[in-house]
Amino acid sequence: MTETIGKKIKDLRVKHAMTLKDLSDKTELSTGYLSQLERGLTTVSVDSLVRLSEVFDVQLSYFFNIQNISDTAVVRSYERSILSLESGGFIQYQISSDLKDKVMLPRMIELLPQSVIEEVTGFRHHGEEFIYVLEGILTLNLNDKVYDLYPGDTAHFKSETTHNWFNRTNKVVKILTLSAQKSN
Repeated sequence: MTETIGKKIKDLRVKHAMTLKDLSDKTELSTGYLSQLERGLTTVSVDSLVRLSEVFDVQLSYFFNIQNISDTAVVRSYERSILSLESGGFIQYQISSDLKDKVMLPRMIELLPQSVIEEVTGFRHHGEEFIYVLEGILTLNLNDKVYDLYPGDTAHFKSETTHNWFNRTNKVVKILTLSAQKSN
């Protein structure tokens, strides 16, 4: 999946006649990271994809090989498929039947236990986010303020707020999250 996303990013960059430096300046992502991303050598967070989708003026769903897994708006639990596996122990599940021309990106995410929490990098982008904790304890960092969210807890914030979340426990954390871009 990483190679597919990287190819799509490179194709868009070439189509827009941009250098890696141009893209770096517009997204605030390093040229080295973008180069590795285009070659499929690293994973990408949804926050970075949001930045890229804004620069290229495409829907976030453009980067994913999302299948129309249902002919209706309903997705059965047995139809759910893995959307991506990311470094750092994130498993993202496709929980929407069709994301084409949609503003919201609904995801169910499992955060595996992490033995070491590296330096937390905050993300900012356009839109808003909603998080609902289904299982475990999610640590949420909003503007350098840390919150521990328990099952049933929620958070809803503008994505321009510096944010990140992670699992610093020895158990799996499962969350439902909705990210919404500003519509074009």
